[in-house]
Amino acid sequence: MSPAEAKTQIQALTAELKQHNYNYYVLAMPTIADFDFDKKLEQLNKLEKEFPEFADPDSPTQRVGGDVTKEFVTVKHRWPMLSLGNTYNAQELVEFDQRIRKAIGDSFEYVCELKFDGLSMSLTYEAGKLVRAVTRGDGTQGDEVTTNVRTIHSIPKKLDKGEFPELFEIRGEVFMHLKAFERLNKERTDNGEVAYANPRNFASGTMKLQDSAEVARRPLDCILYGLYTEKTLFKTHWESLEAVKSWGFHVDNHSALCSDINGVLEFINKWDKDRFGLSYDIDGIVIKINNYSQQQELGFTSKSPRWAISYKFKAERVETELVQVTYQVGRTGAVTPVANLKPVLLAGTTVKRATLHNADEITERLKLHEHDTVFVEKGGEIIPKIISVNLDKRKPDAKAIAYITHCPACNTALLRTEGEAAWYCPNDEGCPPQIVGKMQHFTGRKAMDIDGLGDETIETLFKQGFIKRISDLYNLHEHSVELKKLGRFGEKSINNMLEGIEKSKQMPFEKVLFGLGIRYIGETVAKKLAFHFKTIDKLMAASLEELVAAEEIGERIAQSIIEYFGNETHQQEIEKLKVQGLQFVVVENEVKLASEKLTGQSFIISGVFEKFSRDELKDIIEQNGGKILSSISAKLSYVVAGDNMGPAKLEKAQKLNIPIISDQELIDKVS
Repeated sequence: MSPAEAKTQIQALTAELKQHNYNYYVLAMPTIADFDFDKKLEQLNKLEKEFPEFADPDSPTQRVGGDVTKEFVTVKHRWPMLSLGNTYNAQELVEFDQRIRKAIGDSFEYVCELKFDGLSMSLTYEAGKLVRAVTRGDGTQGDEVTTNVRTIHSIPKKLDKGEFPELFEIRGEVFMHLKAFERLNKERTDNGEVAYANPRNFASGTMKLQDSAEVARRPLDCILYGLYTEKTLFKTHWESLEAVKSWGFHVDNHSALCSDINGVLEFINKWDKDRFGLSYDIDGIVIKINNYSQQQELGFTSKSPRWAISYKFKAERVETELVQVTYQVGRTGAVTPVANLKPVLLAGTTVKRATLHNADEITERLKLHEHDTVFVEKGGEIIPKIISVNLDKRKPDAKAIAYITHCPACNTALLRTEGEAAWYCPNDEGCPPQIVGKMQHFTGRKAMDIDGLGDETIETLFKQGFIKRISDLYNLHEHSVELKKLGRFGEKSINNMLEGIEKSKQMPFEKVLFGLGIRYIGETVAKKLAFHFKTIDKLMAASLEELVAAEEIGERIAQSIIEYFGNETHQQEIEKLKVQGLQFVVVENEVKLASEKLTGQSFIISGVFEKFSRDELKDIIEQNGGKILSSISAKLSYVVAGDNMGPAKLEKAQKLNIPIISDQELIDKVS
């Protein structure tokens, strides 16, 4: 066979087998027998070995898997994978639109995209080759699942067209088509295996399989919707979608560009009806500001972008019986009621429990009685919630459910702070769920990230009397012999645990502070406090006024800090942790300043600039001793304004008489 003939045959077989794969996996309508398919695949494989120069990088022969992953490596995201804010009604979308207009004016567009109910995935390409695939994880870091992702037919392993950058990330959603899900679930039940509840769980479970050959046998698809690069290549999100589509990526063809909120609402109404005709599940619509400069102007909260929002379709509602109300005690002492329900199928999942949030939910809003018939919705929540009670089915002699007065774990009388909905158990040093919860929080990924100390291990160590408080973790090495005698831990797991504990001593101050579990102190607040006060001693000694003076610290947070450090037991605990060598001082990297001309001055950058990017202006300010603030206040020295500065920022700056300067005036200040 001549090279030209081989090339023609390889291309024809590749195209034919890709179509057969689509018919089988996506449409669940095979048009060829398995035996015939395998013979054609064998023929293609033979030709590719004889003429490797003509093989398609995405050839069906390359999608069979076979590698076994012993464990998934945790990888930090170059760009955080933030979640989106949610809304469930049109009025909240109109309010979102009004906030956008107030911030950036009236000249902008929206991009509307279907919200796939799947598993978020980030793909990294270098020189056009897929080099890494990472799950969303906690948004900061996730599991590397590259071997498994390589088996997905719609994800290119190598790009062969388009002007793509040397290095970029592209993000999307891995999911399973409904007919493929039904077919595979039937196979599982026929084989006596447990069926998956829904396609999303099936897709997520498949991505965590260690044998990529098994992954390849489970048909997954992937829609890509977000490009990330070091240097912005396009002016708008729509342009980037068109570009990545031309590079060979599978992009949602149903996306739409809308000039105003009315267009967005029309798009939502259309897909609220048409979604049932799709071959896959969607649970809503994602709405994004199209222009990248305007996205940058709007910025982010600590959890989500201000320039995007997710509209969730109305949830399915079912009726079932309330069996009883039980109570859970969290690490902060908050006592949360939980409704235990007669099992019922809801949105593809069997529901047995629903959240009740707080006492008012039971006694005021729902006015629950024993064995009430209730309406339950999932509404985007992981745990379903009770929406209302079917009063027509309430028994005449049913007793009203009263919220408990004492802690279900330690029997301490519950307290409720004025203005708050939750009841708390104040026995934070003697209530087992609080003690265990605090240690689980401390060792968790977002705090001290201690390998080998999962939630179950913490519970076991507490029940066996090895740990009563956080500082006890750092004395576990003294009990290694006793731990081995338990039979619960092998020598390797004990060594891993002790190594993880020792390694955690190097975690920075802000992680330790967050890990202490002080009420209202989340990750972001812990970081701001650490970098403002620099040491734990200064933070502990700070007055209410000094705390409130720190960026984004309100009176409620300040009061909580004072109460926490005013407790003698907490003071003793911190001293023990200091002795163990934990970090209670901020280690700041030394920055070599170009000058100190902006020392003591603070800035906000707003708008679009012709000569510089906003990041370049930020670097100029910081390299000359200046500080970037997150919001306009009386403390601000200057606003560096470009074109299309947000009207709300402009109005506030003018009201506070804050000088507004151009990028050139900033350059003049440091020249």
